[in-house]
Amino acid sequence: MLNKKAKVHFSCFMLILGTLIGFLLSKWPEIGSLGWREPDVITLTVRMPENGSLPSRMIYGKPDIAKAPRRDVMVLSPWLAPIVWAGTFNRDLLMEEFQHKKYRIGLTVSAIGKYVKLLKKFLESTERYFMKGGMVTYYVFTDRPDKVKALSLEVNRPLKIITVPKYPTWGQVVLGRMEVLKNQSELLFQKEVDYVVSLDVDMVLFSHIGVEILGELVSVIHPAYYHSPRKDLPYERRPASQAFIPEDEGDFYYQANFFVGTVQRIYQLATACYEGIVKDKANDIQAVVYEESHFNKYLVYNKPTKLLSPEYIWTNNLWRLKDIRIKRIVHGEKKF
Repeated sequence: MLNKKAKVHFSCFMLILGTLIGFLLSKWPEIGSLGWREPDVITLTVRMPENGSLPSRMIYGKPDIAKAPRRDVMVLSPWLAPIVWAGTFNRDLLMEEFQHKKYRIGLTVSAIGKYVKLLKKFLESTERYFMKGGMVTYYVFTDRPDKVKALSLEVNRPLKIITVPKYPTWGQVVLGRMEVLKNQSELLFQKEVDYVVSLDVDMVLFSHIGVEILGELVSVIHPAYYHSPRKDLPYERRPASQAFIPEDEGDFYYQANFFVGTVQRIYQLATACYEGIVKDKANDIQAVVYEESHFNKYLVYNKPTKLLSPEYIWTNNLWRLKDIRIKRIVHGEKKF
């Protein structure tokens, strides 16, 4: 009799255990990914004294310093600069701090020559995804101001057109951008904004880009080289150039088509790059990747205070790697 009861109990136990295991297995992908999601945030209204207002406060889980936000990628540089990936920050919490301090942001973009035709699509994507809720001013550098005005751009933010010289070659256009940034940082930006964000016009935003990108000096790791050894990075290796980086130096390779910083730091960066370009030109030298070579030289010896992962500047002709969970910007798709 006891044996029969034991068998029945054992069968029931195994049935319950099997059901529980099946349930857990079905939920495993969801459970396993929870540690990588941006924490949920609930905004509540707190009742204050009768004569006071009703502000909101943020309710969120306590951070666990023993738990890494991502285990599959580097989230901190050797000089302790954070590397921003999906799942490493709480956007709502950052926005609360941002709105409290009321930062002003200048978004600069160059629309030169036929590239004016790309401006409309670029601005449509920034209107949808860039710094929602932030105080943003667009600064369009162009040699064709009439063409820009003819686009009848529909934007909900201030837009200022800054006329730049007409350069005879595309190489000179690219090299001249640092001079424009240097001059405008000194003449205009220091009066009007707190941060400068520089983007290329042949970019399209596909996902939200917010205050997580702000910092004293911020650069984006190039998607084509972020797994490459130092010897394969396309630095300028000729000692005769002002952009020269020795073979045993360098951290990451950065793209010069997306960078961020305070007005003072952008002025310093642009001035250093411009002066290096002028010296190279006087010696009849052009750096291997134009202004981007000088840009990388500066960042080797003036480390960025924050790095943005390659998800912030992806290119569709690259294989999508498993550590790129989201493409926030796609660059290089030129449809004139």
